[in-house]
Amino acid sequence: MRHQLRQWLQGSGFGEDEASDLVLAVSEAVNNSVEHAYPGLADGTVEVRARVDADGSARVDVADHGQWRVPPPALTTRGRGLLLMRESVDEVEIDRRASGTTVRLRRARSPALPVARAAPECDVQVHETSSGVVAVVRGNVPAEAGPSLRRTLTTAARGGTVPLTVDLSGLGVEKGGVEQALRAVAEALGAAGNRLTVRSTG
Repeated sequence: MRHQLRQWLQGSGFGEDEASDLVLAVSEAVNNSVEHAYPGLADGTVEVRARVDADGSARVDVADHGQWRVPPPALTTRGRGLLLMRESVDEVEIDRRASGTTVRLRRARSPALPVARAAPECDVQVHETSSGVVAVVRGNVPAEAGPSLRRTLTTAARGGTVPLTVDLSGLGVEKGGVEQALRAVAEALGAAGNRLTVRSTG
């Protein structure tokens, strides 16, 4: 779902950072539905519908037909989904009904970003394993690429809810954006009770 949504957003003219923000928010909404809407071993569906409005904003609805659970009043490791959604997109609306819950997310497309962007110097390949996610970073990561790397790694770790291993053995000469990105991802993982592992050649 994340891969298809990212491709659709970038094909619709959204920049990498904007697409990553919305993919992260949608991933959190889907995770919440999968985990909370259907108790026990109950079967259920989660529907994701996306469109681009006339003003260029992307709107994504994540709908289930289960039961809504009120988040805990304190910020615990189990109650960060809504916070991450609100930090990642411009609008979050929750429609709770007896027939199910729909989370509506909106992310504007910045007019300052061109539709076509140069290919990034940094390439991140994400692999899911039985014990978590492995992200292999290759190429240069200059300081200005740090925020983009942070969003990519945070999305790979599903907002910190999945253990993450980052392989930096293929890193290029420019590394100014790596430390800041790793620090932010480690904080997100730590808040969810998970751990960041970094592999490097030295």
